Amino acid sequence: MGFKMGIVGLPNVGKSTLFNALTKTAAAQAENFPFCTIEPNVGEVAVPDARLKKLSDIASSKQIIPTRMTFVDIAGLVKGASKGEGLGNQFLANIREVDAVAHVLRCFEDDDVTHVEGRVDPISDAQTIETELMLADIESIEKRLQGLSRKVRGGEKEAVQQERLLKAALEVLEKGEPARVVAVDQEDVKAWKNLQLLTTKPILYVCNVGEDEASAGNAHSARVSEMAAEQGAGTVIISAQIEEEISQLDADEADLFLNEMGLDEPGLDRLIRAGYALLQLETYFTVGPKETRAWTIRKGTPAPQAAGVIHGDFERGFIRAETISYIDYISLQGEQGAKEAGKMRVEGKSYIVQDGDVLHFLFKA
Repeated sequence: MGFKMGIVGLPNVGKSTLFNALTKTAAAQAENFPFCTIEPNVGEVAVPDARLKKLSDIASSKQIIPTRMTFVDIAGLVKGASKGEGLGNQFLANIREVDAVAHVLRCFEDDDVTHVEGRVDPISDAQTIETELMLADIESIEKRLQGLSRKVRGGEKEAVQQERLLKAALEVLEKGEPARVVAVDQEDVKAWKNLQLLTTKPILYVCNVGEDEASAGNAHSARVSEMAAEQGAGTVIISAQIEEEISQLDADEADLFLNEMGLDEPGLDRLIRAGYALLQLETYFTVGPKETRAWTIRKGTPAPQAAGVIHGDFERGFIRAETISYIDYISLQGEQGAKEAGKMRVEGKSYIVQDGDVLHFLFKA
């Protein structure tokens, strides 16, 4: 699996420009006026991972298959979106379907690009969006609590649990805090996730800076980093304009351009890494002559569940996993070398898969 990240923000902060660059398409308009994106645009990109080619070269694989990440470009929200202002309601619904939210904040000065509020203040912009999401959650919770009342009176276990969780969320929201600050017990995790509250989504702040500020950021992005640290959120600095230019170049031209700009890698790579860290994701590999392939799992995933990402039968009939660490696979030049050196391990159902593991699963049909 990969994961789905919604790109949100006020109008004219660079969301669609970033989306176009990340997906290397022009599906999303990037015009200088609010609400140019009427429906959410969805694009999939390959997750860059330099380890794939090294593994493939050793195994002489015919094909490399990276894992995928989905971006959803959600049109610009404005103050009052929770009450249907602008094109608010339909976009708030789209946010419920994503795993995390990349909140693009305008951290660049440009008189030629209008700001919906007439000034550049990323902290205020972030607060505007967060407030609208909190207001939408409050309204949703109040409606759901009314609908649950009869079932709760009837003693339905699931309804009682939902009511308890909704009230816990409402309590913090009414204090001006997002629902993600609620401490959720392990037995409530699944039910909590199923509530699909907007403010439970992990936040990654994307500071869109000018081209000459892409490597170190600026005063605006520094303020955002401080805010993110206080919230326990992620942050990444990107110049959407640079990313758009890079997306039009071939690999050699892109490397040269990045060097000229003083950058080590495209913003896409930084964004995906930040997203993986935010959602506690990691990658394992399957390697052979046919293909070298990457698979995404959450940290702490046991071997049977990791096998289930490939196919449900692998999880249901799991017997064991033959495991080689990425470092051992590379240094010992593949599976045979790892076996001879005693670096191939046989792991059972309790094994927790580690990032970079090269795995072969044995299962019974």
